[in-house]
Amino acid sequence: MIVTRFAPSPTGYLHLGHAHSALFGWQAARRAGGRFLLRLEDIDRSRWRPEFAAAIPEDLAWLGLDWDGPVRVQSEHFADYRAALDRLDGRGLLYPCFCSRKEIAEEIARAGQAPHGPDGPLYPGTCRHRPRAEGAERIAAGQPYALRLDVGAALAATGPLSWEDLAAGVQAARPELLGDVVLARKDSPASYHLAVTVDDALQGVTLVTRGVDLFHASHLHRLLQALLDLPVPRWHHHGLLLNERGERLSKRDGATALRALREAGRTPAEVRAMAGFGAGA
Repeated sequence: MIVTRFAPSPTGYLHLGHAHSALFGWQAARRAGGRFLLRLEDIDRSRWRPEFAAAIPEDLAWLGLDWDGPVRVQSEHFADYRAALDRLDGRGLLYPCFCSRKEIAEEIARAGQAPHGPDGPLYPGTCRHRPRAEGAERIAAGQPYALRLDVGAALAATGPLSWEDLAAGVQAARPELLGDVVLARKDSPASYHLAVTVDDALQGVTLVTRGVDLFHASHLHRLLQALLDLPVPRWHHHGLLLNERGERLSKRDGATALRALREAGRTPAEVRAMAGFGAGA
């Protein structure tokens, strides 16, 4: 059975880009007689707002979308992410990083030509070989830190991996493209990468539908699945809705919210069409 999900962050109101992604996953599940799940990715508590969380199911229902089972709220499942971190740490695959963003930028500048990933220069590995005892002492002293995944050691443990995207075909997993990513911080129990991988497994997701801007993240998520002995779904990365400048729609850039379109008199059918799902889509 196909199981998909829509997993927005309640850090703003849903806009047309969200509607496109939700409709894409919902349609994939419903056409196959499968299940469509709703999850709130509210790990970022500094930007989370209760009014945004409450508006998400309301806006989706107004669009005509329904979902199966209860809504999973990430902030209610910190223990699941902690268990995953403990398992990775037990294998010696995590290390604490005490570098500030400024220090990382300075280290990259000193290195000259630092390796680049999809999102810019990669973390240079400054803390990777720091003695564990020293790291433990600094954590005990209350210093801020991030827990990073030693991707090189992780790949040595798993060997070659692959994953399948329904649009792009079978991919050789290349998590090194993202470098030693952060999986948790002192003040945040899990990063997006860890939480979404654990959640998809626990919820039985078989088809991960999301925007093509997250295509490279799937390389890392496949590695985490192997390390944690989690089931491997298939992926389908869809295209993005763009604004008049050719940029993807985002909350940060003031993309028009669905509720604003509703208040302006737009009907659900009109908004679905604006999101790329008109009659016959």
